[in-house]
Amino acid sequence: MTITPSPPPPYVEMDGHPATEDDLRVPALFGFGHFTAMQVRDRKVRGLGLHLDRLEGANRELFQLPLDGGRVRELVRHALDGAKVRDASVRVHGFLPPGESRTRVMVTVRGPAAMAPGARSLMSVPYARVVPHIKRPGEFGQTYYGMLAARAGFDEALLTAPGGVVTEGAITNIAFWDGTSVVWPDAPALIGITMALLERGLAAAGEPSVRRAVTLDGLGAYRGAFICNSQGIAPVRRIDAVEFASGDGEMEGVMSRLGSAYGSAPADPL
Repeated sequence: MTITPSPPPPYVEMDGHPATEDDLRVPALFGFGHFTAMQVRDRKVRGLGLHLDRLEGANRELFQLPLDGGRVRELVRHALDGAKVRDASVRVHGFLPPGESRTRVMVTVRGPAAMAPGARSLMSVPYARVVPHIKRPGEFGQTYYGMLAARAGFDEALLTAPGGVVTEGAITNIAFWDGTSVVWPDAPALIGITMALLERGLAAAGEPSVRRAVTLDGLGAYRGAFICNSQGIAPVRRIDAVEFASGDGEMEGVMSRLGSAYGSAPADPL
């Protein structure tokens, strides 16, 4: 029997020093907070300004405190130095434990990651996140339904609001191809950094994407679909019993243009 080895634990720093047992009690016992996830290559990040804006906006909304982008960049650089890497998957978390007046910033560093190749299958589930514009840890619903989707043989869960309104993937954004435009669901969802970069890149290339209500009973009107997150972009071959073209010439062209749109975003130094 082949046993797949577990990935190594992340390197973790809290406020610029290796996390202690007391530090780790913060996320373990007081998980209310927010985070952003980024892929670092050669100490650079695509959409770094969007990540910093996300952290600042969430911190002000949750804690009524600023979270300086310069401080965040310094903490990420310090954690990369501590882990002795230049390429990594990095998460930056903000917490405010009871009785404290300054945001605690936790940075985790893992090995670099990329979207697995191949088209994906999604299982629709009746779940939509509350306060979806804030990215936050400990999402029970997303994890639960993602687990059910995997048990049913799907790659990911597709979250839907009442009436079968498509919102987002459990850990991705989703978009559709109608033969003319990329269509993002016009529904409450987290605007991922990759999604935002794709919108910018497509518009700059003269192919602006659109927002439109998408429902499960209307999926048959679309010729293709794709998902995206910080790890990359992948086509969708199936949602429930609805099949999409994922490997024909048209969708290969769409995916190529999406790759170019994303690749046009500059990688900003930390």
